[in-house]
Amino acid sequence: MTTPTADLSAAGVSIWLDDLSRERINSGEFKHLIEDLDVVGVTTNPSIFAAALKKGESYASQVGALAEAGADVDQAVFDITTHDVAQACDIFAAEAKRTNGADGRVSIEVDPRLSRDTQGTIAEAKRLHAKVQRTNVLIKIPATLEGLEAISSTLAAGISVNVTLIFSLERYRAVINAYLTGLEQARDNGHDLTKIQSVASFFVSRVDAEIDARLDKIGTDEATALKGKAGLANARLAYQIFEEQFSTERWQVLKTAGANAQRPLWASTGVKDPNLPDTLYVTGLVAANVVNTMPEKTLEATADHGVVEGDTITGTYTESNEILNQLDAIGISYDEIVDKLETEGLDKFVTSW
Repeated sequence: MTTPTADLSAAGVSIWLDDLSRERINSGEFKHLIEDLDVVGVTTNPSIFAAALKKGESYASQVGALAEAGADVDQAVFDITTHDVAQACDIFAAEAKRTNGADGRVSIEVDPRLSRDTQGTIAEAKRLHAKVQRTNVLIKIPATLEGLEAISSTLAAGISVNVTLIFSLERYRAVINAYLTGLEQARDNGHDLTKIQSVASFFVSRVDAEIDARLDKIGTDEATALKGKAGLANARLAYQIFEEQFSTERWQVLKTAGANAQRPLWASTGVKDPNLPDTLYVTGLVAANVVNTMPEKTLEATADHGVVEGDTITGTYTESNEILNQLDAIGISYDEIVDKLETEGLDKFVTSW
């Protein structure tokens, strides 16, 4: 008998844990997650580290040493988070080797206060990469308009990138273009393209949370019938873009030079509405060459009762477009929603920082 997480892996979904703390590292818990729940990577963000530091007894000695050395808050956060990420990279090094660097990855985010500062983001990305000093680290850069050039420039330096906070299909296209531009520059700079990896983190549940609240206000039967559908539809259409953009002539040239495709990563996969199935954003987003980063609760739910029925994305594009069209028809603006979610997502991370 197989398990739901093994079935997911067999279907082409890489399972990453959306959490990291020194307690997890010191307890040896990752061994269980890797061996029993098929976890092959880790993502972090400022909110995750804020939660870890609030309750983390194991940070006390390092915080004390930093205070004694006269470190300011920013330096302390930098040293603490890069320490944890470097240790997690070591734990997942075997997975990185097994998958030629596709998995076994641990992500760390640039200071979110730099999200509108292109040059500041580039400098911080290089600084984080140099501090962690692990080949399987991913530097997370928000997909703001100002972040697009930073993504390309960071990749051009041979640094692997996790592009985060993607909500809109238009911005996702721009992210892929930034990735391809970065690879072209990296090639011209003499970097080995086989060593560069990237994921594009497309957020799911936050889309439903925002849209469903508006559907409740509208209150018609037509509106109610659309609840819990937009997040999946949006992500599935993103996968259609992934298929299209990584079959172009431009991509084939880079692929021939050894480049790796930038995989879609489903983020924000914890279900926020208790009326929806708790594995909705896992079993509903199964396809080859994707990553699903799950909070622990979602991972446990998937392992316990997730039903994996193969590919649940390809073949849904007409229906997914229709869902977005229906939302537009009843007065819900897609552009307004995704702009609001990007702003709120950045604000939340700045507050956590």
